[in-house]
Amino acid sequence: METRGLEPVPDSERTGRVRTLFPTWVGANLTVLLLTMGAGLVVFNGLNFWQVLAVAIAAPVVSFGLVGLVSIAGKQGGAPGMALSRAVFGQRGNLLPGALIWIARWGWETVNAVTGGYALLAVLDLLFSIESDNTLIMATLLVFVGSSFLVSGLGVRALRVCCTWSAYLFGGFSLLVLIDLIGRTEWRDVLDRPAGPTAMMIAGVGTLAAGGISWVPTGPDFARYLPRTASGRAMIVATVGGAGIVFLPMVLMGSVMAVATPGLAVTQDPVSFIGPLLPGWLSVPYLLIAVVGMVLINAMSMYSAGFTAQTLGFMIPRAWAVGVNAAISLFLGSLLMMTAGFLDSFVSFLTLLAVTFSAWIGVFGVDQLRGRTYDPAALLDTTPASAYWYTGGFAVTAVTAWTVGLVVGLLFTGVEWFSGPLAATWIGRHGLGWAATIAVSAALYAILPRPAGRERPEGVAPLHF
Repeated sequence: METRGLEPVPDSERTGRVRTLFPTWVGANLTVLLLTMGAGLVVFNGLNFWQVLAVAIAAPVVSFGLVGLVSIAGKQGGAPGMALSRAVFGQRGNLLPGALIWIARWGWETVNAVTGGYALLAVLDLLFSIESDNTLIMATLLVFVGSSFLVSGLGVRALRVCCTWSAYLFGGFSLLVLIDLIGRTEWRDVLDRPAGPTAMMIAGVGTLAAGGISWVPTGPDFARYLPRTASGRAMIVATVGGAGIVFLPMVLMGSVMAVATPGLAVTQDPVSFIGPLLPGWLSVPYLLIAVVGMVLINAMSMYSAGFTAQTLGFMIPRAWAVGVNAAISLFLGSLLMMTAGFLDSFVSFLTLLAVTFSAWIGVFGVDQLRGRTYDPAALLDTTPASAYWYTGGFAVTAVTAWTVGLVVGLLFTGVEWFSGPLAATWIGRHGLGWAATIAVSAALYAILPRPAGRERPEGVAPLHF
């Protein structure tokens, strides 16, 4: 079990390898929701096969390129992302983005847990024709959350092992699904579809990339055991490659399936929807592997959320901090499953909070490109004596840029019960509010002076690729 929390990893323990990032980010994308998103590109965006191919390549390059770039800070500072963020925003200022990112993360963990619970119910129905009731629903939710907590509580090594093996299994079964799909598809219907508007391709990239953006603050969490000499370029390539090798086939399969079964684009339960589309010998193992993939996604999110909880002042060991998230997602998952009509409103609320990821990325990314070094002692010192105390605990320019970027993002955001005044503009309609948020926060922070700290970096090299 990993016992290290926020404290930076000493050089003597930096024994990781860049290649381990590849299966890690494969595991972060093992979700059948990509099939639904691929179907949506055909049904709602009106794209043809070749346009979907272009979108499926561009989206992970954009989003996980940012994940890889920010991950470099992890191997430089040896600490989790939200701990390194203290150097940028100040010891108190970091509580602002940290709190909102934490809420957004446990919220999405809750939604994923509910989806995983229903996925288990779908598998039980396919295998044993068991009808669900409240008791069984709660049991599947408990199994899903408990499994996520177990893996994330054990720590980064357990996550790496599980991600590696699940990548092999999911990849193998996805190849079988792909072969079956190729044989049963009317390819003339697929390839003869007319091309959709270029604007809809841009919108598709925005929609698919938005999910990957939420992983950016967690990138350093999985790179902090890498030696300082690890190649930044190799880290970015491994991160983008791990995500892309899942994105490309899954999104394309979803788009092909949607030609014959457009209902895939609107289903809220893609697991039970996909089951009948596959042969019996393939559907059950494939769906079981899909459930495992969702468990790993939740486990990775909980792992990072545990660090975020510690930066917010939860003075408890890392595994117990992970348990806080598990308990919250279990409680909220129970409410979601028992409260009809609440899920859509809850997802809308989380969509608004997710803008905070983009505002944080803009500020942290520019700070990193400026050649930030990290003082290990100052990262953990939350008193006024810390080199990262700045002005009353706040790095005013960073907090200002983050706040302005956040407000701009909300202006372009439209959800079920909230619509910003700019949500109907081209940027808002094409799901690019997150991009506008990053651009504004990054540009503002770039032109503002960075507050001078009193760092005492210990053998930290400047940013290099």
